[in-house]
Amino acid sequence: MTETKPLNILFLCTHNSARSILAEALLNHMGQGKFKAYSAGSSPRENQKPNPMAIASLEKAGISTEGLSSKSWDVFAIPDAPQMDLVITVCDNAAGEVCPYWPGQPATAHWGYADPSEGSGTDEEKMEAFKQTLHLIKKRLEIFTSLPLRSLGKKTLENTARELANK
Repeated sequence: MTETKPLNILFLCTHNSARSILAEALLNHMGQGKFKAYSAGSSPRENQKPNPMAIASLEKAGISTEGLSSKSWDVFAIPDAPQMDLVITVCDNAAGEVCPYWPGQPATAHWGYADPSEGSGTDEEKMEAFKQTLHLIKKRLEIFTSLPLRSLGKKTLENTARELANK
C-alpha cells in the first residue's frame, strides 16, 4: 500500500440496497482521498436499486449519493475490476456466504448492522432506523479513518478492521 494510492474498500451486503450503500457513501465522504469505497451485494434482486430511505438519509446528512447503485459482487471479481485492499461484510447473511475469489486476496472483516429496511411502522419510524444505522456506521468509520492504515500490512489491516467490529 503506497502513500499515493487510496485504499480500496468494498462493503458487502445481500441486496446492496441499504447498509452497504450507506457505508460506501459515508466512507467516500469521510475518507478525504485516503479511501475509495465501493459496495456490492451477494444476490441483489433483478433491477435492484438503492433503498429510497437510504438515499434520503444520506442526502439529509449532506452526503453525496451520486453514482450509488446496487450491483452484484461479481463485478469486483473480474480481472479488470479495481483491486480491493479490504472487504467488509455489513450484514450477517453476506458474512456467512462463500465469497468469490477476490483479485489480490484482500483483508476481510465483518461489521454487522441490523437491516433498517426490515423495520415496520410509520415512514417516520423507518427513516429513524436508517438514521440510526447511518450513525452507527459513521461512528465506526470515524475510528477507522483516523488510524494510520497506509502504514499497515495486510494482516494488521485485517486485524484492525476486525477489532472495530466490537466498537
